[in-house]
Amino acid sequence: MTDKEIIEALIARDERVTKRFFFGDCRPLFLSIIRYVFSYEVDYDEFVNEFYLYLMENDAYRLRQFEGRSSIYQWMKVIAIRYFIAKRDSMIDNESKDALLESVAHNETVDGENKMTVKIDIEHLFTLMPNRRYVYVIRRLVLQEAEPKIVAQELGTNVDNLYNIKKRAIAALTEVALKEVEKYEKEIGK
Repeated sequence: MTDKEIIEALIARDERVTKRFFFGDCRPLFLSIIRYVFSYEVDYDEFVNEFYLYLMENDAYRLRQFEGRSSIYQWMKVIAIRYFIAKRDSMIDNESKDALLESVAHNETVDGENKMTVKIDIEHLFTLMPNRRYVYVIRRLVLQEAEPKIVAQELGTNVDNLYNIKKRAIAALTEVALKEVEKYEKEIGK
């Protein structure tokens, strides 16, 4: 496919071309951009999802700006670097100062000792999660029950993408928790 044909397929939302382009052809390019732009770990799927939404805004306005004066990869590189450099400081709050598990405080059946144990366990699981943005989303949406619209604004994204991030964040937390359970069971079995 020519670069123009790829752009046309992306604008037409051709699922096969879109998947191959973003998750195959552009993967090395995007991974190098992630390393260049961010000083913290960024999930590749989240990066692509955020960038794709940006490109498709306003009836794919940005994609329609491609004129073919350079290769599509060079063009994507410039657009992605500009976009993510502008957003990198708002992509995540690296050091959340918010109290852990505030929602547990409202549960009168949980006594102080159990509450502290839960906080320690959750904080331990959070430290094992490499993606700090996922931790931030779980803290704000699940534990603090913040409004999705507000959290989306804090992260510089939209609510639809925020729900995608939350889904991946909970899956990542579950994976970490299951690994910890498995590790604990092995230690007990010794």
